[in-house]
Formats: sequence, C-alpha cells, structure tokens
Amino acid sequence: MKQILLLISVLYSYYSYSQDGLSRYVADPTKSAIEWTGKKLTGEHYGEIMLGSGELTFSKDKLVGGTFEMDMNSITCTDITDVKSNKRLLDHLKSEDFFSVNRFPTSQFTIISVEVKSANEYYVTGNLTIKGKASPVSFPVKLRNENNQLLADATITFDRSKYDVKFGSQSFYENIGDQLVYDDVDISIKMTLKKEENN
Repeated sequence: MKQILLLISVLYSYYSYSQDGLSRYVADPTKSAIEWTGKKLTGEHYGEIMLGSGELTFSKDKLVGGTFEMDMNSITCTDITDVKSNKRLLDHLKSEDFFSVNRFPTSQFTIISVEVKSANEYYVTGNLTIKGKASPVSFPVKLRNENNQLLADATITFDRSKYDVKFGSQSFYENIGDQLVYDDVDISIKMTLKKEENN
C-alpha cells in the first residue's frame, strides 16, 4: 500500500510540474562562448573559457532559474601573440596566485532570483562560485529565439578578491605600485540552448 501511495505521489508531482508550464533549456557548449577581461595598472589581458554546461528554466515562458559551469582548465589568452609569454601568463592564471585550477577545475553560477524587465530582458542575481567560495553577483540577461534555439547574452563583473584571488590586489597588499591588478574581472557569456523534450 505504501508503494502505491508513493507512486501516486510521484506521478502527481510530475503532473503538477508539467501543468505549471515549467520547461528546461540545455546549452550546447560547442555553440556557446565565454570571454574574460582582466585589467591592470599598465594595461589589460583577455581571452576565452569553455562552457562546461548550462541550463535555463522557465515557468509559463518566464525565466525562473538556471545555472552554468566554466571549465577553468580551458582558459586561454588571445591578446598575447608571443608563444612563451602567452604560456607564462596562462600558467600564472592557473596557479595558486590566481584560480588554483588543479584544485578547482570548474567554477559555477546558479540563479537565486529573477526580475523581469521586459519580454526578453531579465535582471538576475545568483551565487558565483570560484575556488570553492560563493559570493552573489547581479547582472542583466538578454534572450532571443533564433532558428529553434534560445540565445542568451550576459556580461558579469565580479570582484576576484571575494574568491581569494590575491595576486596584485590592493585588497590584500599595500604599496604594490605598477604590479597592481584590478579586482574587477568581466566575463561575457553567450549561450546557445535548446529546449529539452519530455519523453
């Protein structure tokens, strides 16, 4: 009898989920892109990071949740053309001075609240987790449908000092002169997603 009641409960939950109009869109990492920009006193560097996974959830055609994951091992630098200098920077970014990639190979973001701005624009707040440390960030998101796919664009600015990324940061060191690296880092995200069909 208990098993029958449990089955009824599961089926009712699934039915309620479907009736609420919830739908899930899953990102295609091969058609998505993440670009980063970091600035220092003497200039800036920029490059790319591969999307590991991503998804957005909608209720009655309104964004209500979502998450994405970045593959920190995939980080590249596209502004330095000299091979040795490029590798030196990437090795440094992956080291304990910055993102400790060996210990923390992925970074994640999870939406915790959504404000509707228009039919295709939202303002989201969520937890960004880097090096195992979570801190909230907020930013606008634009969505559009194209060729049976959902396209999502967003730019996030986060304070690296909140994630224990210390190198060249005035938040941790004084009088660092021209070694200063600004705490704010920008990441621009373009996700291509497709609706998950219920079997």
